Amino acid sequence: MADLTREQLAQYTGQNGQPAYVAVDGTIYDVTNVGPWAGGQHHGNVAGQDLSSAILKAPHLKTVLPKLPVVGKLI
Repeated sequence: MADLTREQLAQYTGQNGQPAYVAVDGTIYDVTNVGPWAGGQHHGNVAGQDLSSAILKAPHLKTVLPKLPVVGKLI
C-alpha cells in the first residue's frame, strides 16, 4: 500500500501501460482490471482522480467499492 498525493495519483490513468487508480473518501482503489474502466475511463470519469463526489451520482453509489483492491491512501 502507498500514500499518494493528488499529483501522484494523477499518473495512474490507465493509459500507456499505467494502472488505473481512483480515490474515494481518501482510499485509493485499483480499477485496472474492471471491464467498464477499460482505457481508464468510465461514464465520463477518468482514472487518476478523486471521485468522491462523482460516485454519489452513480447508480451503484459506493456498493462497488468493497469489490475493488485497495492500493493506498490519498494524502
